[in-house]
Amino acid sequence: MSYNKLISLTFQKLSKRKFHGTTKTSSTYWENLIEKDVKIGNPEENNESVSIYRVPPNMLRVEPKAYIPNNISIGPYHYGSQHLQEMEILKNKFFQRLFDKKGANGAKLEDAWKFLEKEEINARRCYMGEIKLSSDEFLKMMLVDGSFIIQLLRDLSDNKFKHVPSLSRWMLPTIRRELIMLENQLPMFVLTKLFELTNNMTNSPKPQMSFNTLSFKFFYGLLKPESRKTPKCQTSYKYKVEHVLDLLRYNIRPKLIGEELRGRQSEMIHSITELKEGGVKIKACENRELLDISFGKKWGVMIKQLTIPPLYIGDHRGTVFRNIVAFEKCHKRCNPDMTNYMFFLNGLINSTNDVSVLHYKGIIHHSLGSDEHVEELINNITKDIVPDMNESYLYKVVNDANDYLSSWRAGLRVAIVHNYLTSWAVGLSTFGAFLALYFTFIQAICEIKNTFSTMKEAKFSSVFKGLFILPFDDPPHSPEIHHVGKDHDVSTRSAS
Repeated sequence: MSYNKLISLTFQKLSKRKFHGTTKTSSTYWENLIEKDVKIGNPEENNESVSIYRVPPNMLRVEPKAYIPNNISIGPYHYGSQHLQEMEILKNKFFQRLFDKKGANGAKLEDAWKFLEKEEINARRCYMGEIKLSSDEFLKMMLVDGSFIIQLLRDLSDNKFKHVPSLSRWMLPTIRRELIMLENQLPMFVLTKLFELTNNMTNSPKPQMSFNTLSFKFFYGLLKPESRKTPKCQTSYKYKVEHVLDLLRYNIRPKLIGEELRGRQSEMIHSITELKEGGVKIKACENRELLDISFGKKWGVMIKQLTIPPLYIGDHRGTVFRNIVAFEKCHKRCNPDMTNYMFFLNGLINSTNDVSVLHYKGIIHHSLGSDEHVEELINNITKDIVPDMNESYLYKVVNDANDYLSSWRAGLRVAIVHNYLTSWAVGLSTFGAFLALYFTFIQAICEIKNTFSTMKEAKFSSVFKGLFILPFDDPPHSPEIHHVGKDHDVSTRSAS
C-alpha cells in the first residue's frame, strides 16, 4: 500500500464525528500496517525456521559460479532454470528406480506424498522469502529431488553405477560440489523421512547406515579426497542439523569444551613466513580434523609450535568453503568457525612464498597448477566479508602466536634472519664469519689457560720479568753477533 493511500485512509477515518474512537482505530491501523510491511519486507528475519538462504549479494558478486549450480537444481531456488533441464531427466530416472512399482517401495509412494502434503508449510518455511510455486509443483519438486539424492547415496554405497549409464564417474565430483551448495538444499527432515520410508533393507546382511552417515561419507570427500577412512558421523539432540551442508559443517567443527573457549581475537595472525622467521615450528597433523589448530610449547619453553591439519584443495572456486561461510553468515544459530578458519588462512598467506612453505610442510595439498592460484583463492574467499572477532574459536591461538612474535627473543631471531640470512650466499658468509670468530675465541681461551699454567709453575719474579720487562728489552744486533763469531773463528785457527 502506497504512502499517499495510507494518508488518505487516515484522513477519512479522522473526518468522522467520533474523534476518540476514530483516533484509536487509526493508531491501531497504522501499527498493524507497519508491522505487516516489516514482515513482508524481511520475511527471513521474522521466520526462525529459515535455514536455506539466498547467498548474500556481496559474496555472490565475488565468485557467482561457486554458489549457483550449472548442472543440477535441488530445491525451489533454481527450479525450472533452462540450463538445468537436462538433469531433470536423470532425476526422474532416479525417482522411478526408488519408487519402482514392481519393487518393495512401490506402495510407499502414496505415504511419501501424504507426508509431504502434511509438511508442506514447514518445508516452505525453511526457505528464504516467498516460494512462487503451486502446491503440486512444490510437492513434486521435493519428492523428485529428495528421491534423486537418496537413490544416488544408496547407489554409491552399493557400487551400482551400472544401473544409470548416463551418470558416469567423471560427473560425480561436479554433481557432489553442486549438491553441497547453500541454494541447492532440501530440509533435512524431508530427506530423513523419505529415506526411512524407502528403507527396505531389513534382511540385508550388511549393517544399515542412516541417511546422515551416508551423506557425510559422500560429502566428506570434498575435504579429504585421499582419505580412505571417514570419521564417524556425529549428531546431537542439542543442535538440529538443517540440511546436508549443515551436516558437513557440524561434523568438522573444532572440538572445543564449552563455549567459554570462544573469545575476542584482537588482530589477524602474522604470515607463516614471519612466524617461521621468529622461530615458530610449523607441523602438519594428519590425525586431526580440519579446524583443530593449536599453538603451544615444543621442547620446553624455548620453542613454540603451530600445529595445523592438512588442507586439500582440488576445486579452483573453493565451493565447499564458500558455501559453509555463506551459511554461517546467514544462520544465527551456528558459530562462524569456518569463517574464522578462512580468515586464519588468509592471515597466514600473504604471498606465494607462504603457500610454498605450507606446501613444503605438508599442510596445503592442491591440484590448482601453481601456488599463485592457491594464494588468490584463499585471499578471495574472505573478500567483502566482515569477520566477527568477538566469538572466534582461534582467538587464543592467534593472540598467543602474535604475543610470542612480539617478544624480544623472536625479534632478535627475526633481525638475524633478515640481516644475515637473506640468501644462501649471505648465510654461508655469515656462517663462515661466526666460525672464524668461534675459533679465534677458542684460541684466546687456550692462550689464557697456558699463561695461567706458566704463572703457577714459575716464580713471581720470573713471571713479572717475562711479562713486563723482557718485551721492552732491545734484542742484540746482528752485526755484533757476526763479529763475535768471526773473532772466535780466528782465535781458534791461531791456537791450532
